[in-house]
Amino acid sequence: MILEAIVTTTNKDGLLNVAPMGPLMRDDDDHFELRPFDTSQTYKNLTQNPIGVLHVTDDVMLFAASAINKLDVAPETSNSTKGGLILDDCCYWMEFAAKEIQTNSPRKSFHCDITERGNRRRFYGFNRAKHAVLEATILATRIDFIPIEEIQSQYQRFATIVEKTGGDKEIQAFNLLKNFVEVGT
Repeated sequence: MILEAIVTTTNKDGLLNVAPMGPLMRDDDDHFELRPFDTSQTYKNLTQNPIGVLHVTDDVMLFAASAINKLDVAPETSNSTKGGLILDDCCYWMEFAAKEIQTNSPRKSFHCDITERGNRRRFYGFNRAKHAVLEATILATRIDFIPIEEIQSQYQRFATIVEKTGGDKEIQAFNLLKNFVEVGT
């Protein structure tokens, strides 16, 4: 199963990177596979410092802003006992050690062992607007290889869903993505 999550990593100087990722979760619940592109900061950080934290959150603005590099202010974090940075506003988190790296394609594969986990707050849940923003976020990261007409068509569908079922945060997140896609064309 692919889980939509936020990953925090740091480089050798301790600089935080926040990125949405879709790790492949394993049935054993102690391991997962993280598949960043070799051009991503997540990949670069994990090759320098193989520790990170996978976060589950229902904050779609964090997904949207971090995906398109529009995170104006770094989110508040706390140190884990193993060296990772945990988002203060997440539902739950899993710190991991990236062990085995497969580099045979542009999308690299890190086999990760979960070393620590914890809870921060209750999971509020997703509604149709939050799902639409997540899908819009994924499309925004693919503007270089999906025809823009196809993305805009999907965004028209998402706009109706977000307007009907979203709150202020979902509407703001969707508008951020929509503006990003429009400028990119």
